[in-house]
Amino acid sequence: MEKLLLIDGNAIVHRAYHALPPLHSHKGKPTNAVYGFFAMVLKVINDLKPTYIVVCFDREAPTFRKQMYVGYQAQRPKMEDELSSQFVLIHDILLQSKFKIFEVDGFEADDLIGTISNQAKEEVIILSGDRDLLQLVNGHVRMIAPITGVTKMILFDKAAVVEKYGLQPEQIPDYKALVGDASDNYPGVMGIGPKTASDLISRFQNLENLYNNLGEIAPKVSEKLATDAEQAALAKKLATIDVNSPIKYKNTECKAADINEKGILENFKMLKFNSLIQRFNLEKADEITEIKEEFKPSVLKKKEENQLELL
Repeated sequence: MEKLLLIDGNAIVHRAYHALPPLHSHKGKPTNAVYGFFAMVLKVINDLKPTYIVVCFDREAPTFRKQMYVGYQAQRPKMEDELSSQFVLIHDILLQSKFKIFEVDGFEADDLIGTISNQAKEEVIILSGDRDLLQLVNGHVRMIAPITGVTKMILFDKAAVVEKYGLQPEQIPDYKALVGDASDNYPGVMGIGPKTASDLISRFQNLENLYNNLGEIAPKVSEKLATDAEQAALAKKLATIDVNSPIKYKNTECKAADINEKGILENFKMLKFNSLIQRFNLEKADEITEIKEEFKPSVLKKKEENQLELL
């Protein structure tokens, strides 16, 4: 079956930046996030050999969640200059190498990934360290998340989500409605911890059914739920990924075989990423260019179809 790899650009860049020690180019520019990002992305491409690849990014414009709740992500510090400059470089390398990128004002990368997952007919594999995206896991969507450094990863299907969290993937927004999310700076129900939240959602299936049956719950817990009912409803909206953002996925625009390995190689040489060049055998991108110039179109077409094998 054909596979679509959806890369959560922001999450993977942040993961790379914080997982690796400082690295710098010969001109003194920071490169650890660039190195780590491509180490993860190329490893997953090499391991999974997807048919299609898409990278999604956030934009700086406020999202609909900010309009919903002014405190959303308000505590997050301004991005460090050493990280923001690497975002620009990563973005440029992806464009030069002909990766398909989606980014839309007002929406997070999560929403774009959710929308594409919803539209795609292929098997979908999401690459992200953001566990909020686990709510998208279903029969045809799985997620790979880094757990140590930039090489050790875990694959989540529905069974793995249930084993890890005791909840179905689609119940994650209901769970977060009760516990809130400190990283995104929104509260849930005061006094409801993770275990109680998990038990309640497992028992009542979703937030709405829970509130329709407050009489079946211990008085102390039901009182907390009643007090923060509006807060819980808002938290669920903030936690729920929008799978209907204004984008259209066309797999013909996202072919892995169209990625320009030569562009990756040239940038890696400039940045002195020699270990990545060797690890993913990227020097062969030069050999492909020589073959394209030497042989006739029928041979070239065969070579282009097999380009992904070189990563």
